[in-house]
Amino acid sequence: MEVAKYLSVLVASMLKFVGGPVTGVAVGLTWVETWLFTVAGMMVSVVLVTYTGAGLQLLLARLRRTKPKRFTPRTRLAVKVWKRAGMLGIAFLTPLLLTPIGGTILAVSFKVSRSLIFGYMLISALVWGIIFTLAIYELPELFSRFGGNGILRK
Repeated sequence: MEVAKYLSVLVASMLKFVGGPVTGVAVGLTWVETWLFTVAGMMVSVVLVTYTGAGLQLLLARLRRTKPKRFTPRTRLAVKVWKRAGMLGIAFLTPLLLTPIGGTILAVSFKVSRSLIFGYMLISALVWGIIFTLAIYELPELFSRFGGNGILRK
């Protein structure tokens, strides 16, 4: 049944990065297993979207009935991040604010090379994965040390 646990962490982190560590705790994996499958989940999303991104853009363009607005608050923010920090900024923000899918779509839309997308996203996933995983695994201990009421204890 370990495979089902691993797959649940992988799928959760494919959709929302922090979902991986939360799922890992819930199914009883070690923090290392959780971290590795969280990183793997994000990278599966990155690879899938990177290789299908251009095709998805064309498909969505065909399916749209109206032409999308060129400048929305969301697109302005994306351009601002891109101009200030480039691919490094997108990779840094992907686990925090964006989803692995959203961050990769953003990188593909700015025509970043696949190798850069894979490299930066992998580094980001490794770093943020260990931060999120250890934070979530240690949260119950921190709450109990600082006078928490035991809500997060097992």
